[in-house]
Amino acid sequence: MAIRVHLEEILKDRGITSKELCQKIGITEANLSILRSGKAKGIRFGTINKICYYLRCDVGDILKFDGVLEGEDDEE
Repeated sequence: MAIRVHLEEILKDRGITSKELCQKIGITEANLSILRSGKAKGIRFGTINKICYYLRCDVGDILKFDGVLEGEDDEE
């Protein structure tokens, strides 16, 4: 995946559990687990907003671009 999710590190740094974050932002633990694992295909801006608000971080702290264009054929 071209976008890497660094939510696990932010949770550790903030001393908050996934379960606590789920309760605050109103999503299931299963959905947060999918996001944390990097297997999510999308995320709502509203959810990102809540995560950033409760973890006091920026979107760029959670989501990082790895420089690879996913799903495209090699263009040389």
